[in-house]
Order: sequence, then structure tokens, then C-alpha cells
Amino acid sequence: MTDQYTNKITAIIPTYNEASNLSKLVSELFELNLPNFGILIIDDNSPDKTAKVAENLSSQYDGNIEIIVRPQKAGLGTAYKQGFAHAVKNGSKYLIQLDADLSHPISEIPIMLEKLKTADVVVGSRYAASFWRFKSESNWPLHRRLLSSIGNLAIRLVSGIKVRDTTSGFKAIRHNVIRNIKLQDFMCKGFGFQAEMAFKCQSKGYKTIEHPIRFVNRTKGYSKMNTFIVAESIWVILRLRLNQMKNSLFFNKKLKNRIFSD
Repeated sequence: MTDQYTNKITAIIPTYNEASNLSKLVSELFELNLPNFGILIIDDNSPDKTAKVAENLSSQYDGNIEIIVRPQKAGLGTAYKQGFAHAVKNGSKYLIQLDADLSHPISEIPIMLEKLKTADVVVGSRYAASFWRFKSESNWPLHRRLLSSIGNLAIRLVSGIKVRDTTSGFKAIRHNVIRNIKLQDFMCKGFGFQAEMAFKCQSKGYKTIEHPIRFVNRTKGYSKMNTFIVAESIWVILRLRLNQMKNSLFFNKKLKNRIFSD
């Protein structure tokens, strides 16, 4: 272990109807034996009593699971905004972002945290490896794979984002990133938050690297990804990109006028 791990690490997990997956996920996370580690669950008042399962698990794991229950379903993006802000305010130095559906390889988390020694953000990327490796390793149905790959390509073309997996929900992030990217200004309330996060981190100059992962399709519950989510991401990122270009042109014009006036 390095000195990095003496700092508080928090896994932030938004949930909605994930009661059937939560026990296994929590068990795998604590089996990593990460020092000074805790879990923050943000639940949108799930009808399947996910919050109650989380409370029982918190007692089992000596209170190292904190639960925020919101009154109603308010979107993945708002859950992450609240979770990130809460974790950083309470002293977390390294944040792990992941889904509750067991699609992300928990065993990769220590490697991703180690990579934060030379990066600000580490993205668990489905597209960092070759296409053929991704095709052979993933159990995604064809329509999900096409939606993800085409959606990612469209977002990258519109935004100029260099990260290949713009919609990844599996990340390790330094606390200073969260402190400085102005979460209150984020526009996406849903899954588009992931692409907006990638755009904001790149715009701020934070070093983001991709760590190849094997993504598996959920076996319990149902996926919330759809074409509307991709469309929302593209629309929001396009607006951000146009604003960025507009501000850049305004700055250059102002600088040019100042030079000639001098």
C-alpha cells in the first residue's frame, strides 16, 4: 500500500430498484480491504426497498455505509452531484463512481486508484481495448452494444472529447476535480451527466486516462439506458461546445482590440 491510501476513499452508488444486487455489490467492495473506505448510497425512494437493504448492510459493516434517501426519482446526474458534494464535504480524497447493477468489475478498483497517482480522473473504459477484444469479452446484446458505440461516437464528434468511453459510469476521481468543476452548473439530470462530466474535466485541463475493463450486462433488474439518454447527452454537449466556442471568440476579439488600442 502507498501513502495515497491513508486518505479517505468513498464509493458513490446511486440506486433505484437495486435491492437484488446491493448485497453482492457491497460484499465485493469490502472484500477489496481498502483502508479508510466507505460507501455512500443515494437512493431515490425505490419501491423495492433498496434503502432498507442498505440500512441492514450498514449495520452489518459497522456503519461504513451511509445512505441518503431522496423523496422521489430525480435522475442519475442529480444523485451524483449530491453524492460527490456530500463525500468531498465530509473529507473524502478519492471518489469511486460506479453503478449498482454489478456490470462493473470491482477487482479493477485498486488499479484505478493506483493510477490516480499520475492522473486526476481514471475512466473504466469499455473502449480502451480493441474492438475485437470488447466484442469477444462482452455479454452485451447487439442492440445495447450498437447504442453504446454509436452514441459514444456521436458525442465525441459533437464535443471534441478525447476520452473514448464518454458514457462510462465507472470512474476514480480526485477530490480537487469535484471541488473545481462547479457541479451546480451541470445541465444533465440523467445519464447524460457522464458525458457532461467528461467534457467539463477536459475543458478544465484535468488529466483523464482510460483503464480497460470488461463490462458485463446486468443479470437482475433492468437497464435504464435508451436512445433518449443519448440524444439528451448530444444536445447538452452541443450547447456546451457552442458556448465554449462563443466565449473563446469573444476572448480573442477582446484581446485583439486591446492589442491594437495599445
